[in-house]
Amino acid sequence: MNYHWKELVPVDRYVVRTNGMLHDYDRKVMTMLYQPLIGVKAYSLFMSLWSEVEENKLSGSESTHHVLMSMMQLPLNEIYQERLKLEGLGLLKTYVAEEIDTKKFIYELQPPLSPKWFFQDGMLNVFLYNRVGKNRYQQLKAFFSDESMNEKARNITRNFDEVFQSVLLSELKTEPEEGMELARDYVDRSKGATVSVGDEVFDFSLFLAGISENLIPKKSITPSVKEAIKKLSYVYSIGPIEMKNVVLDAMDVNEEVNIEKLRKSARDWYQLEYGGELPSLVEKVQPIAYRVAKSDHLDDKDRELIEQLESLTPKQFLVDISGGIEPAPSDLRILEDVMFKYQLLPGVVNVLVYYVMLRTDMKLQKGYVEKIASHWGRKGVKTVKEAVEMAKKEHRQYQEWAEAKTSNDKKRRPIIRKEKLPKWLKNNQNEETVEKEIDDEEFERERRKLEEKIKRFKNKQKNEE
Repeated sequence: MNYHWKELVPVDRYVVRTNGMLHDYDRKVMTMLYQPLIGVKAYSLFMSLWSEVEENKLSGSESTHHVLMSMMQLPLNEIYQERLKLEGLGLLKTYVAEEIDTKKFIYELQPPLSPKWFFQDGMLNVFLYNRVGKNRYQQLKAFFSDESMNEKARNITRNFDEVFQSVLLSELKTEPEEGMELARDYVDRSKGATVSVGDEVFDFSLFLAGISENLIPKKSITPSVKEAIKKLSYVYSIGPIEMKNVVLDAMDVNEEVNIEKLRKSARDWYQLEYGGELPSLVEKVQPIAYRVAKSDHLDDKDRELIEQLESLTPKQFLVDISGGIEPAPSDLRILEDVMFKYQLLPGVVNVLVYYVMLRTDMKLQKGYVEKIASHWGRKGVKTVKEAVEMAKKEHRQYQEWAEAKTSNDKKRRPIIRKEKLPKWLKNNQNEETVEKEIDDEEFERERRKLEEKIKRFKNKQKNEE
């Protein structure tokens, strides 16, 4: 787990720079295209840092993180987490200069992608589509586009030599005036930084080993094609073996990979595999930085459960726990909403799913899920271990919420029933002296049935492979 206080403290200083000029139009791009992806806090951090750079300048004045905390009314750990989001989307580069007692950070704001490159990115545009929905996505595309120029119009623009008279080279001053050379950065407009994906997301050695030189020449896999393959592999969960056919579909007559066709081929592959759906945030797994460490003291059963919850996407976990049945779109939307609204990581969502479904007869009740998710979000739960401990600590409160919802929904006297609690929710001490009787034997039967169902489903998948 990343602890922010190991990275920075309130007295650490920082200065803001911009990589080229940021324009007013960038505010619209940030507000309408990026804000749905990064959330209001990360958006506010970007705008707050930008406000520290004066107009027509590339850098601002030095300040401390305590000032930034006061301005944004956020604790430093939240500012740190929102900073990471900006870095991940290519909107911020962070540099640090170590000094004796403190650190000095340089936050270099990167221009957002232009609408043209954003909608052609192949990753950002897909996640935006899933975040805002089809109708809003089409509205945004229409807002950031205009009618093309008349194809019948002729270009009659004059060339330089047709307008200006040539002069001798000796008449031109080739050396700057004395004292004019200064170590300065000229004001410029930089191209927006694209989102980068780490090399570990795709096994290129396996991919290259499986392709025929006659079908896909290795020279066709240029750096730009490799970057596109990494992004598409991440977004659409395409493995090295499947990617071979996707790339083959994008080859042109010159034995070059057309990146636009590659994106379309990847999208078609995914929709064919998953019934016309497009990928969403519920396809992600728990980040490595927030997984249980080998040094953590856990018994074998707890470690096995936690590692399982960390290694599966919420969608896959929902499929496994349902015995291979594809989840309804409404259930996936609930999971994606809690991941995005309450900033819950995928492994934490898996704990939430496991807890709620065992307590509500295998149903995902939206209001109940969101209430617990909101609580975990406020508490800053980031790891599976923390989620398990939180569920264990607060299970009585969550039980009351469930009963209150049942009472309100059915408009009748609450049913007295025996609660089913996962084994990992029970403390070692005898704390089960609550109003509801816990039927361990019945729960254990249900838990074993659930585990057997998951095992049968996984064995079936292995046999099919």
